[in-house]
Amino acid sequence: MQSSVINPGVADLYDAHVLKNYPRQPLTLVRGSGTQVWDDTGKAYLDFTSGVAVNALGHCHPHWVAAVQRQAAELIHTSNLFRHPLQAELARRLVGLAGPGRVFCCNSGAEANEGLIKLARLHGMKKAGGAEGKCFKVIAANYAFHGRTFGAMSATPQEKIQHGFRPLVPGFAFGELNDLGSFAALVDDATAAILVETIQGESGINACSPEFLRGLRELCTQHNLLLLLDEVQCGVGRTGRFFGFEHHGVQPDAIALAKGLGGGFPIGAMWVRENAADLFQPGSHGTTFGGTPLACAAALAVLDVIERERLLEKVSAQSGPWLTALRGLATDFPEKVVGVRGIGYLVGVQLTGDTAPTMAALRARGLLAAAAGHNVIRLMPPLTATAAELDRSVEIFRSALAATV
Repeated sequence: MQSSVINPGVADLYDAHVLKNYPRQPLTLVRGSGTQVWDDTGKAYLDFTSGVAVNALGHCHPHWVAAVQRQAAELIHTSNLFRHPLQAELARRLVGLAGPGRVFCCNSGAEANEGLIKLARLHGMKKAGGAEGKCFKVIAANYAFHGRTFGAMSATPQEKIQHGFRPLVPGFAFGELNDLGSFAALVDDATAAILVETIQGESGINACSPEFLRGLRELCTQHNLLLLLDEVQCGVGRTGRFFGFEHHGVQPDAIALAKGLGGGFPIGAMWVRENAADLFQPGSHGTTFGGTPLACAAALAVLDVIERERLLEKVSAQSGPWLTALRGLATDFPEKVVGVRGIGYLVGVQLTGDTAPTMAALRARGLLAAAAGHNVIRLMPPLTATAAELDRSVEIFRSALAATV
């Protein structure tokens, strides 16, 4: 079934009216179902961007669609001046997954990370006996990406992100991922928290090692610091566990979630462990649109499908053979592929050179992927992807590599 062209001049309208802050691929998408999307010419693609790890259930999953349609006809927005049952239920279920604590609902990963940074400031003020400005340093990792709002951007030590926006928010220092000593050396009386991505996504799929993450937990406990984990991209089942840190057996003090949580509808969340949950009091933080009935209905539908279709088990079982097959590309194309890294359905294929020709070749053959880090192509299939679709992605990648110079 081919899709009708919505507007043959979409590219012209973008050029004329949309800010040029994205280097968009030359593609206009108009319809999606499951793991596939269609462009405005009717061509189908295997979508392994998943909206940058957002479409956890793929496109238009029937249970998700029904839940959103039903809620849209019942109650969409109330503001946080009032209670509604869906936010209460979503918080209950997230606490059940993360552990005893409390949840704040927002709209995005950047907002969730801003919440973590504010939590660190409040904890630091408590450490300093109520004095502001004495204990507010947050130690983060080089090459991190936490978002583009000012606090999150200040915790993102990348020139391409920060350029043009200085002066930034003060109070951040940066160690090397998986070098515990570099983090320990930065701890002083002004330090309030450590913030890291369990897996650095935008920087090319760089994962915290188990020893490093456990070491950060011990360091935080020793110095009364909060361990803050950004699971915006790697959370909600993408690694085969609901949280990426679960693979390492650590307990953070707070977690930032978004992307896959809404299955395509904007929602973010911050979970805060019981020991720090009382730091936020009325007036200390807020959001107009966070945790609306419609957003929470979407998130609850995602959790329903993950549980009912046993998607965590599915990702765990299917990702191993897929990763093995992808790693064969490095063996067969050593002049083009440096290596393959990742876990579950969050994988990076690092090339020896520019990703653009290979990305174009993948797209021409019907596979959509996303660039990241230094010459890395990210593959982020929906959690619902089948073994056959994973196999097909490897075949397409192999064909693309063989065709590029």
